[in-house]
Amino acid sequence: MIAFALRLAVSGGREAVARLVMIASAVAIGVALLLSTFAGMNAVDRSNQRQLWLDTGAASRTEQTSVAPLWWRPHGDYYDGTSLTEVDVASTGPDSPVPPGLAHLPAPGEYYASPALARLIRDTPADQLGDRFPGRLAGTIGDAALPSPDSLIAVIGRTPAQIKSEPQARAVTTIATALPPACDSACYGEGMHGDAMTLVLSVVAGALIFPVLIFIGTATRLSAATREQRYAAMRLVGATPRQVSVISAVESTLAAAAGTVVGFGLYAALRPLVATIPFSGQRYFLSDLTLSAPQALGVGLGVPVAAAIAARLALRRVTVSPLGVTRRVTPRPPRAWRLIPLLAGLAELAYFVGRRPATGNGQAAAYLPGFLVVMLGLVIAGPWLTMTVARAVARRTRRPAALIAVRRLADDPKAGFRAVSGLVLALFVTTATVSIIGTINHYRGTLDGDRQTRTVIEDGDFGEAPLAGGVPARLIAEVRAIPGVRGLAVVHTNPDGVGRDPARPGPATPALVTCSDLAQIPMVGRCPAGAGVAAVDSFAFVRLQSQPSHQWPPAAISTAAVAKLPTQQVYVATDGSTASMERVRTLLSAAYPRHQARAVGDYGTGLQQELASWRQLANVVLLTTLPIAGCSLAVSVVAGLSDRRRPFAILRLTGAPLRLLQRVVGLESALPLLAVSAIAIGTGFAASAMFLTSQMHYDLISPDAAYYALVAGGLGAALGIIASTLPLLKRITGPESARNG
Repeated sequence: MIAFALRLAVSGGREAVARLVMIASAVAIGVALLLSTFAGMNAVDRSNQRQLWLDTGAASRTEQTSVAPLWWRPHGDYYDGTSLTEVDVASTGPDSPVPPGLAHLPAPGEYYASPALARLIRDTPADQLGDRFPGRLAGTIGDAALPSPDSLIAVIGRTPAQIKSEPQARAVTTIATALPPACDSACYGEGMHGDAMTLVLSVVAGALIFPVLIFIGTATRLSAATREQRYAAMRLVGATPRQVSVISAVESTLAAAAGTVVGFGLYAALRPLVATIPFSGQRYFLSDLTLSAPQALGVGLGVPVAAAIAARLALRRVTVSPLGVTRRVTPRPPRAWRLIPLLAGLAELAYFVGRRPATGNGQAAAYLPGFLVVMLGLVIAGPWLTMTVARAVARRTRRPAALIAVRRLADDPKAGFRAVSGLVLALFVTTATVSIIGTINHYRGTLDGDRQTRTVIEDGDFGEAPLAGGVPARLIAEVRAIPGVRGLAVVHTNPDGVGRDPARPGPATPALVTCSDLAQIPMVGRCPAGAGVAAVDSFAFVRLQSQPSHQWPPAAISTAAVAKLPTQQVYVATDGSTASMERVRTLLSAAYPRHQARAVGDYGTGLQQELASWRQLANVVLLTTLPIAGCSLAVSVVAGLSDRRRPFAILRLTGAPLRLLQRVVGLESALPLLAVSAIAIGTGFAASAMFLTSQMHYDLISPDAAYYALVAGGLGAALGIIASTLPLLKRITGPESARNG
């Protein structure tokens, strides 16, 4: 029977071959996406493991005492908006532990750099980067210590005396190979949490696979009417229901098996491209993108089995009786119970508002099922929603084409919704993704458009010890001499709380700046007329937006007295060029090695990388789901036309104009598309609002105009796909179709 089914599958002419190719193509795309998602999850874990050594300085780690300790001091730096990690080390004996990626520890006056950092130092003028590292480059750090090919990491050799008194310095006897029980400021392994990325990638996988499964089901039903008649004829000559089920399943399983093989090959070809997608902020090594045996086996066996089940469900009518196909009746209308899964998914998300789980695994278990159930609920509820809208339109229209279209939709809403289900899911995913990312972007702040603020350099954090010895006049002169420097202000501590507003809640004490210095950094604010010193809110120096019109209150202290106070910051404004910013940073880093020189924009670097990775995932979802949904729509419309060629041909013979039939087909596809899409978009807003409220305590912010333009463009493209299939109606509804049907 299986051999007969295989022969029947490949001997059905061009229609059968086209159907097999479509199913195989859909399966290949789905398999490649699924394998890439699994490989991305594995890559996150591997990347996280390779940076655990950077957590060696965590105070919570336990140490052994049988080896000579290694003095260890990690600290951070930046270059042009990208973070660098530097680790100062000093050996106290020949058996001091050695970090991974190094053959031996660097001697004092030597340093090792990651390949990306070594290239950057080589290609950048020394006064912008290289002068920050003492001595000579002794070699490169191996891949075993690098989270990414783009990682900027340096291990710098020092003497024990140089490190002992430095902040965060610690004597260690082992290099970390596991996450410390508790991390503090000495933890520099900044990997994406595996459970968080698993949550993200799982939602992405669901968003990608749902449209592919719908495409497979749509392609499986291509020419369903013709095949139903063929299978019914087999039943009439004695074939059993089980035999017909085997034949229908083998056809799709054959295509799915071929598509699975092609999908594995497509994944192998796409691995280099997938490795460049910064899921966690940076690229991955190609070797990180691997599959476990259970993952590969599960996809290789599970997809063909799922395709066989889909084929069995899609063509189950022909097993009812030998005359089941000819006894066509109006299908039972969908019931309101179809709304239950959709409402259950939204209720699950609503339940966790105010009940956010404490752990990452708990959050994944809370939110992932909710989003997946909502997507499944949209598919299940779609036919009922289509029927409800069609019946409402039928009561308000009198045009022949509209009446025929809505009556058909009301009689068989499953077929009407099936054509647009992929695009509806794509719109839901797009809405939820853009809403979540846009809201996070709004509340956490970005660096868009405020070029002047981004050029300000500060040295030292509020809360750190004041800059030792103040600021020498020679250093101020050297900074001012750098091309592109527009101004410099010395920010002083305020031990006596001069100018503090007692009505302001909290313990914040303003910093003190002379008005002559404040005039050189207008993005922070200005002094009142006639004042000599201003009391400036400390957070104004790290704020991501400029406020040149803000007037700070005067401080009752003389400029001479302020000059004697400890220096808290050196604040420099530049013209915004990378060269000027990095020259200032390098000069300040050399002058104050215990402090970190940062551009104001650096405060948002980590967030920007996180948002960039989310935006990248959103782009992947959009660029993948929309074309698949469009293909599914086109195939579904063509399949519907092919299955109804004889009724349409008879209508044309009885005098119905071709334009009337084209309007019927167009309305049958456009009405559920527009109606259910509106519901999907509203559901996307609701789901993302509940997620944001529960997970981050943010109120949903409406997306910008680009989102609405994207939605309008997507719906316009879908309507264009529908319109492009209408000329086919003329070719398939000729007199011969009525005669041969």
